[in-house]
Amino acid sequence: MTNNLLLKPIRNTLISMTLLCTLSACQTTNYNADSQFTAVADSIVDYRQSSSPYGNIEGVSGYLLANLSPEFLEQQYNKKTQFLAELDALDAASLSDENQINFSIIRAQVQNSVDEYVFNAHYMPLTSEYGFHSGLSYIVNSSQYKTLQNYQTYLARLAQVPRFFEQNIYWMKKGLETGLTQPKAVLEGYEESISAYIVEDVTTSEFYKPFLKNNAGLPESEFKSLQQQAQSVIKDKVIESYKNYLAFFTQEYRPGARTSIGISNTPNGESFYKNRAKYYTTTEMTPKEIHELGLKEVARIRGEMEAIIKEVEFEGTFAEFIHFLRTDPQFYATTPEQLLKEAAYIAKKMDAQLPKLFHTLPRKPYGVAPVPASIAPKYTTGRYSGSNRDDEAGYYWVNTYALDKRPLYVLEALTLHEAVPGHHLQISLNAELETLPRYRRDAYLSAFGEGWGLYSEYLGIEAGFYQSPYSRFGRLTYEMWRAARLVVDTGMHMYGWSRERAMQFMSENTALSLHNVKTETDRYITWPGQALSYKIGELTIKRLRKEAEQALGQSFDIREFHHQVLRHGSVPLSVLEAQVRLYINEELAKQKS
Repeated sequence: MTNNLLLKPIRNTLISMTLLCTLSACQTTNYNADSQFTAVADSIVDYRQSSSPYGNIEGVSGYLLANLSPEFLEQQYNKKTQFLAELDALDAASLSDENQINFSIIRAQVQNSVDEYVFNAHYMPLTSEYGFHSGLSYIVNSSQYKTLQNYQTYLARLAQVPRFFEQNIYWMKKGLETGLTQPKAVLEGYEESISAYIVEDVTTSEFYKPFLKNNAGLPESEFKSLQQQAQSVIKDKVIESYKNYLAFFTQEYRPGARTSIGISNTPNGESFYKNRAKYYTTTEMTPKEIHELGLKEVARIRGEMEAIIKEVEFEGTFAEFIHFLRTDPQFYATTPEQLLKEAAYIAKKMDAQLPKLFHTLPRKPYGVAPVPASIAPKYTTGRYSGSNRDDEAGYYWVNTYALDKRPLYVLEALTLHEAVPGHHLQISLNAELETLPRYRRDAYLSAFGEGWGLYSEYLGIEAGFYQSPYSRFGRLTYEMWRAARLVVDTGMHMYGWSRERAMQFMSENTALSLHNVKTETDRYITWPGQALSYKIGELTIKRLRKEAEQALGQSFDIREFHHQVLRHGSVPLSVLEAQVRLYINEELAKQKS
């Protein structure tokens, strides 16, 4: 009896000590794994900063524009594969919950960069709406000119334009040699986006804009000297580079470009497309599964569109109704200003509804502006252009080119997608998540971001938009547009669809203008897989919302749900699913307690 009484506290002490040791070991393991991961992640971020010429006044080893030499790209590839090996050597399962999210995001970022190199994506530094030559002009708008050093750095950067162009052309020639080019069919008229930068009067050049006004308050003589230097370098180096590129494009690249449409017809193209589908959807869905989902969604949405045609008592076929929408002047603005004002009005109306849907709103404002004229002819109908500067707003770009191809009945859906509660709200909130590491605040995963944008169009119903049957049809045509993408993107890149078949499918099932149908189809051809992200992301968010509504019943709070969706920033859809379900379980636990 006595012995048992003595043994019991000893036994309890030993059990407690064992438990403490176990917990301590676990904590040590977690700490070690987290600290090891943080060290690797910091190394990746440091390398990115050290190898980017745009974040350093002196550039990188004298390079103020990207170094695209074969040697440097191979060096980057080797370094990134090393980072992947270091990440994969970690015990990811032992990481904290937040670091597991961090791990999944930064690993995917590095993996994508490696994949793009392996699949020779740098052989095609252009899409139907964009290229290295147009991207260069954005340096003008993203740089500040408040000191003499700012101007001098900019001039030195312009002096490197010939080298930058030559390196890009080198890779495009490699593409011609191997058959990895953009298709010839989508390059008709593309030269206009190059010739737009070739001007006789250099003071009207896009690249001369910083020298129109002395923002640094320099002595007049000093600023005049800078202006003269700018005129010289723009004329002799920048414009000459554009002239040389124009000649190469029209005389060599376009004539030698591939005649096939699908990326699967290029070397290793089928593997590349499967890789792109995985990257842009952040899922394991196969192209076949995506294609079939698209056909299913097209059929569902078509039924809703047919119901509206009956509602307005239109006497005619679906095709005739679409023709009516595409041609009736009542649905079109007559001036660019009218279109911009209408877009701004819709955006402002939505601003007033945001507090009903969100309890956290971004600090950064946004403006409404036209798509730059130099890229507008082959550019999409609208886009959000964000800013990473605290002295500059984000912008909702509206394409005012070809007004008779920009119907007003889709403008509500477009505005909600690109401005608020879509891209501006989501991207700005993401950037303000100061507890997250930089590589997550700057991250943009297409399935999440574009899925949120499409879901935002749907939110307009709850916010009181789409009061007209035509604007309701416009919302559906935008949803149909994203569903049709699943069909035509996979169709062209995996199943041998022609460009004409894709455009026919789009024109027969949406009320998009034929100009937009062509522009968008060409975009999918030259940007394989990106178009898949919208519908996949939107359907995921809708499904998670339905789960939350059904599980929580009367206690479901739409503002809190949106907070939970957005609070982790731009994440893979699998992470989003896990986090929303964790939120649902926590709320249910509160109800029971």
